[in-house]
Amino acid sequence: MKRIALLTLLLLFNFSFSQKKELRKAQKLYDAGDVAAASQILADNQSILENADQKVKPNYEFLKGKIAQNNKEFQTAFDLFNSVKDVASIKDEVIQQLNLLSADIVNSAIDDNGSGDFKSSTEKLYMAYMIDPELNKDYLYFAASSAVNAEMFDVALDYYIQLKEMGYTGVETKYFVTEIDSGVETEVTESEYNLYQKSKSYENHREEDTPSRFPEIVKNIALIHAQMGDNDKAMAAVQEARKSNPSDLNLILTEANIYIELGEKEKFQSLMSEAIAQDPNNANLYYNLAVVTSDLGEKDAARGYYEKAIEIDPNYENAYLNLVALILEGEQTIVEQMNSLGTSAADNAKYDALKSDREELYKECVPILKSLIGIGENENAIKTLMNIYGTLGDNEGYKEMKALLDK
Repeated sequence: MKRIALLTLLLLFNFSFSQKKELRKAQKLYDAGDVAAASQILADNQSILENADQKVKPNYEFLKGKIAQNNKEFQTAFDLFNSVKDVASIKDEVIQQLNLLSADIVNSAIDDNGSGDFKSSTEKLYMAYMIDPELNKDYLYFAASSAVNAEMFDVALDYYIQLKEMGYTGVETKYFVTEIDSGVETEVTESEYNLYQKSKSYENHREEDTPSRFPEIVKNIALIHAQMGDNDKAMAAVQEARKSNPSDLNLILTEANIYIELGEKEKFQSLMSEAIAQDPNNANLYYNLAVVTSDLGEKDAARGYYEKAIEIDPNYENAYLNLVALILEGEQTIVEQMNSLGTSAADNAKYDALKSDREELYKECVPILKSLIGIGENENAIKTLMNIYGTLGDNEGYKEMKALLDK
């Protein structure tokens, strides 16, 4: 029995020795830059290395991770490094390698973002964040932004909510000094800043904090809720966001859009006016305000808003069409009155007056429609103007419009 035990011990020793020998050989090749050969040795000896003892296996996993990182297999590298990061004998090396991995992942994510692969960029930035969640919060913020670009709104919402709950602001302090001889201000590191304060060659030492990202985060939470159709959550989020950023145009428009979804046109109208105060040369804002103002029965005000939209953007076809439609809304009342009249002399006189009023409405629309047709021969405008010319008895105008339709 003793000889059998001794033989078993010798076999185990030889097995362990073989593991270490192959691992050292692979490590040397990796250190020499022959990653493919190192990878092949690990593959050829996978069965013995996978079953190695706890002195050998962590080093094997660590080397596998480095090879995976070299091959841009970032998720595999991340998982392998995480599996051995608490092993005391290699802990410092693993932490250093994780930092290198983080840099590689972020650079790859930047490339993905540049090529439009926002989904891959999102996944990589989140992985970089998870390498050190305490230090890498910026990467979670960028992952959220990339997820929005990828239209992965549920993912973006999750990330933004995480950032909000952890109170992330992204505020950084920047340091500046001015060289006395040249008068040029330069941004420097914190350590350089502390050093230059003692130098007689620099003056105007100043610090400057970057703007907080927190208002933007809360705003984006509201925007995503709105995008996903959850108006109650969007409203709660946007109102919270506006407390810290009341003049943000996107927030104003988001709140306005939620109110229009809820059918609260007066509140939409009020917020559109607020938005115009922030962006007075935006034709779309005037157009939207005109539509809702018209729905609320304020026809004269609506007309003014349509005309302002056209003044800002003379090619705004829908504004022309809606302005004509608004003017012609007055026709219905006139026709109803005309149809209600009898055949007395007084009624006939009133009929003629109403007919004249109706024709004035048509004449009012003519220059508006002609301007619209001049932009791009809008078919609806041509048909409407042709009918108006026919009603007014303008045969030449009628033929001109019909010719345009028949082209």
